[in-house]
Amino acid sequence: MEIITSHINADFDSLASMVAAKKLYPEADIVFAGSQEKKLRDFIEAFKPVEIKRIRDIDPADIKRLIIVDTKTPDRIGQFAEIISKPGMDIHIYDHHPLAKEDIHGSMEVIEEVGATATIFSEILKTRKLHPSPMEATILCLGIYEETGSLLFPSTTERDLLAVAYLIKRGANLNIVSSFLRLELSREELDILNELVQSSREMIIRGVRIKTAKASRESYLGDAAHLAHRIMDMEDIDALFVLLSMEGKILMVARSRVPELNVADVMKEFGGGGHPTAAAATIKEASLEMLDERLARIISENVKPDKVAADIMTSPVVSTDWDSTIKEIETIMTKYGVNVLPIIKNGKYFGLISREIIEKALFHGLGKSKAIDFCTTDAATVSPDTAIREIEIMMIEQNQRFMPVIEKEKITGAITRTDLLRTLYEEFLRRSRLEKSEAREKPSIGRNIALLLREKFPPLIYDLLKLAGEVADQAGINAYLVGGSVRDLLRGEQNLDIDIVVEGDGISFAKVLGERLHAKVRTHDRFGTAKIIADKLKLDVASARTEYYESPAALPTVETSSIKKDLYRRDFTINTLAVKLNIKDFGLLMDFFGGQRDLREKTLRVIHNLSFIEDPTRAFRAVRFSERFGFKLSKHTENLIKSTIKMNLFNRLSGTRLYEELLLAFNETEPVKTLRRLSELGLLKVIHPNLAFSSELESTLQSMFETRAWFNLLFLEESPDRGALYLMALLSGLNEAEIKDAIERLSAAPKVSELIIKGIAQSKDVLRRLPLNNPVDLYHLLSGISLEVLLFSMAVSRDKQKKKSISQYLIELRKIRPVLKGEDLKKMGVQPGPVYSILLEELLDEKLRGLVKGREDEERFIRGKLKGVGQ
Repeated sequence: MEIITSHINADFDSLASMVAAKKLYPEADIVFAGSQEKKLRDFIEAFKPVEIKRIRDIDPADIKRLIIVDTKTPDRIGQFAEIISKPGMDIHIYDHHPLAKEDIHGSMEVIEEVGATATIFSEILKTRKLHPSPMEATILCLGIYEETGSLLFPSTTERDLLAVAYLIKRGANLNIVSSFLRLELSREELDILNELVQSSREMIIRGVRIKTAKASRESYLGDAAHLAHRIMDMEDIDALFVLLSMEGKILMVARSRVPELNVADVMKEFGGGGHPTAAAATIKEASLEMLDERLARIISENVKPDKVAADIMTSPVVSTDWDSTIKEIETIMTKYGVNVLPIIKNGKYFGLISREIIEKALFHGLGKSKAIDFCTTDAATVSPDTAIREIEIMMIEQNQRFMPVIEKEKITGAITRTDLLRTLYEEFLRRSRLEKSEAREKPSIGRNIALLLREKFPPLIYDLLKLAGEVADQAGINAYLVGGSVRDLLRGEQNLDIDIVVEGDGISFAKVLGERLHAKVRTHDRFGTAKIIADKLKLDVASARTEYYESPAALPTVETSSIKKDLYRRDFTINTLAVKLNIKDFGLLMDFFGGQRDLREKTLRVIHNLSFIEDPTRAFRAVRFSERFGFKLSKHTENLIKSTIKMNLFNRLSGTRLYEELLLAFNETEPVKTLRRLSELGLLKVIHPNLAFSSELESTLQSMFETRAWFNLLFLEESPDRGALYLMALLSGLNEAEIKDAIERLSAAPKVSELIIKGIAQSKDVLRRLPLNNPVDLYHLLSGISLEVLLFSMAVSRDKQKKKSISQYLIELRKIRPVLKGEDLKKMGVQPGPVYSILLEELLDEKLRGLVKGREDEERFIRGKLKGVGQ
């Protein structure tokens, strides 16, 4: 015997799932494990949609397979819990609730985190083409609509909406759905709602506002979930627990808007279950008052601690010694871009000094005075476990913008007003998102993209990131996924260049992670970086760093820092996004500088105003990214590039870095558009002052683009140097001396420099001497010339016949070789000597003319030559 069942106090999702399961298991019987909600009983009485057997008519000994839907908790399936451990029992489970330790397990489990189990069955029926009848579609719709609050609850997913669309297409009757899920309250429900509101009491536990409400009725009320939703809509609270005593049992309904309180965990203590935001339980033979007291105690135990200082502080913190001079402190503040510095004495925290104090001291000529003479020693401090609420009050009441985090008299971190505001705003957005439908665009702050990581990354990469979070937790540090992989993930593209930054010792972290992966680890102690190499993946690991520049365009000096400072040293806002990997916050998107906004607006924006002064290469990179992604430069970014050009700072930029950036641009973008944009910004003049983007140059570059495209379509194994090709095209309008100056400015490798300089001159000679309609002369002219020069010659030539001749050489002539070799000539009686070269060269010429085809023709030709010379 096969039995399909669901949880006690069954609802429409239970019935819908059982009806759908019956289509998958046609020999199975539907049996309720216990009571049903009143409106469900009314529906069954009115429509009798399916045959339902009574549990008392079933002999448990006859059951061979148990199909459990919309639950997997043993405490919620009534008498059927007694047979789940029966030897030989085959259990199949279909559910949408989160996994729990005490869950029932079966030989088949279909568990998906969607809004309703009915959604899962709708998808299965559609895939297997077991399409539901109009009544079955209506029941499935009822299940989805009830469980998702008519698709308005935050738990609603895209899949739920698609399932409803499918069911409507199959004939679901929404009039029936609306009549059984109507929002109007009856007189009895209004009375009980009023009683619940009047009896409610509020408690605030670790910043979470919670209300409990209770009421009693002699008769069975039925569904109380919508009453809980009504109260949540009416009250400004974070969580609600409704207790309804009726017919000798108590129905408990729980709702939560905040992650600090998982109501499913609370309901498990009473034999119930559900989701973190919505759960329920039924308790028999209990006192309402005693249950209320027990509930309050369990709630208190389950409210997670609010965020503390350690969760939001910046660490490590730049500090200075007590005997540093005021002038030295000014230099440190400027170097690291900070406005407050902690003062350290004998290794312990001593006080704070601000930029305002430093500037006033310098104004008064006190640059040689010591920090200890002017620092504030009575500023408030907090410990790593101080609650955010307390820190908020302290910083506001004491007008303190920098809060040191002290542990054992040493500074371990700091919280700025920006850190605090961001945390409070994240909290505000998170609560707003829970209160409203998630169908709208998600806010950029406080967003978790764990699901996106799982969907878009291969399982191998996703598992790696999870493992990195575990290793970071074990080491007591924070780890983040950073760089292009995060940027492109949000752009909808896959980028498997994995870069991980840790707030701590990156090399030690990489070694442990490498051991767990059984991978090789290459470390670079000087930079605090490592590369992990496994069979199917590579990733880079680095310690979070900050950097400063001793002078414009110089290479940066790098020091260990926090993730925020690490991201601040990057080039553009779209490259400052990071994803936290630690288990508790896995998938949390860190966006300190508006990177998501600029991705949405397709705008490239520098992080700070000195960005191009510190590293002028970023100007070329800005154009490369804008052309690669189809983004526009922000007006401010464009103005900063032009200002950097006016300051002549590009003259200090090393040629090697400039050359590398040009090669990247040639490889990642359409060079014609990129070089035009560089010219518009005045950046081509950095390569050579006489370099201009003329119509002639544009035509040459476009022709080079088309020539490369043509060559690529030949699918040959050769790969010409793309950078050299476009540099030849770019510099072809300059004279010989100017070309040499430009190549010297770019500091290209000697081999590349020679190829470009000689190649441009050689191309002119080739095009001047190129024979037409003479394959032999064509072959001998071009056979010693590099592939790059040949393609460049094709691109710059305006003569179609000459283009055709070069293409003929590349496609046909250069592949022609005599079949006969020296050994063959020897067998034919030719004495070894210089005559071999003469004969084979003449044979090649005949083949080029098309007069000699196969081996027989070649032997005939050689014999004729030998006969002619009398050998």
